[in-house]
Amino acid sequence: MMDAARIHYAKTSDGLNIAYCASGNGPPLVMLPPMPFNHCQLSLEFSEMQSWLERISRRLMIVHFDTRGSGLSDRDISGLSADSLFMDLEAVVDRLGFDNFAILSAPTSGWLAVMYAGRRPERVSKLVLWCTFTTLFPFVGTPMGIALESLRDHDWPSYTEMLAHFAFRFEWGEPAHRWAKYLRAATTPNAVAAYNNLFSSIDLPSLLPAVQCPALVLNRRDVGWPTIDDARTLAAGIKNAQMTLLPGNTVAPYLGDTKSVIEAIEQFLGATPDGSPNAEPSPSIPSGTAVILFADIADSTALTERLGDAAFRAKARDLDAALRTVIRDHAGTPIEGKLLGDGVLAVFTSARQAIEAALACGRAGSEGGLPLHLGLHAGDVIREDNNVYGGAVNIASRISGLSAPGEVLVSDIVRGLARTSAGVRFEDRGEQSLKGVVEPVRVWAVVANQQSDKPANEDRA
Repeated sequence: MMDAARIHYAKTSDGLNIAYCASGNGPPLVMLPPMPFNHCQLSLEFSEMQSWLERISRRLMIVHFDTRGSGLSDRDISGLSADSLFMDLEAVVDRLGFDNFAILSAPTSGWLAVMYAGRRPERVSKLVLWCTFTTLFPFVGTPMGIALESLRDHDWPSYTEMLAHFAFRFEWGEPAHRWAKYLRAATTPNAVAAYNNLFSSIDLPSLLPAVQCPALVLNRRDVGWPTIDDARTLAAGIKNAQMTLLPGNTVAPYLGDTKSVIEAIEQFLGATPDGSPNAEPSPSIPSGTAVILFADIADSTALTERLGDAAFRAKARDLDAALRTVIRDHAGTPIEGKLLGDGVLAVFTSARQAIEAALACGRAGSEGGLPLHLGLHAGDVIREDNNVYGGAVNIASRISGLSAPGEVLVSDIVRGLARTSAGVRFEDRGEQSLKGVVEPVRVWAVVANQQSDKPANEDRA
């Protein structure tokens, strides 16, 4: 399972704080949220959404964010407009230092993707419009729309349930019910009303001719809303567009046949193994028991503030490349595309080599001016394509979070495997309670052997 989201913030030109997450490796893909129904952190509590993000980030750097009035962003919607939401997107990509990137929209954010691509043709490389409608909320004014508005204003829980089941289709009962609960945490009735008023004023077809980049219009055949006619209008209105119809009946891309959705996006963006000119051979990831290294940049938010966005991202990219070289030099396998924010994940078959790699990674981080949190654990991992999952991965991440910058912490299991071969000492840090782990885990700090005296609470390998 994916570890908790690492939330960062970008400040808009009108002074609001916009929450975002960036994860994975490869060309950047900015995912616009279903406005105003997004919450960067809570979205990762859905196993279906976790799996979707992990799979699509194997070959792409995924960015998703909460627009104003939703999720962990500022909830101020007093100045809500098309231009203000443009500012939200611009703030995030500026903060990340992207000169050129692709956009993937959700049904209620296709208009923003189109508007941004039209206004910033030099920055948007490709555009993917997922189940996007051309007449926003076509049921407004219909009996269904009037009933929904009444529920929104007088019975918020019932409104979210009806909206979720309407969007997901009623046969997706349990996922829709969980999404309804998520909606109630992600936004408010007032925000939904303000967004609906804004959406009703936008003429999406009039924005289409300004799009210069290649575009892919994706729709599922049996969703009902948006219709196939909506998809045709989009594809016909953008000069360099293609349309693909996929099987399925829900607008949620992470439900149903997700493989066809991801394959269509990857092929269009050139992010498939055959389509990417920079793709490296797939690493051989050990199945079963492995020693897991988790490394993460310490206090990346403060470093970004001090160095500036572009300088931080440049240093982080250089460090990422250096760490992966160190890992391979110690017979480890770096995991490509794992959602780890500003860190890396790797697996080893040898505890000694994993510890040596962790110490070398720590030195590389300190020398590069980006100190690291480093944690090691050993356990069974589940292999899926070029990624690994399992509770052991989560424990390694939690142990990493306990370490001081530049320090390597290991679980008792790793200490036991390496105590006769690693050539280091281990300082006992006691049993630690880890979030999401039922039983406490005994943790040890790795110390290079530079003195002969061994305190009573130390164990010499």
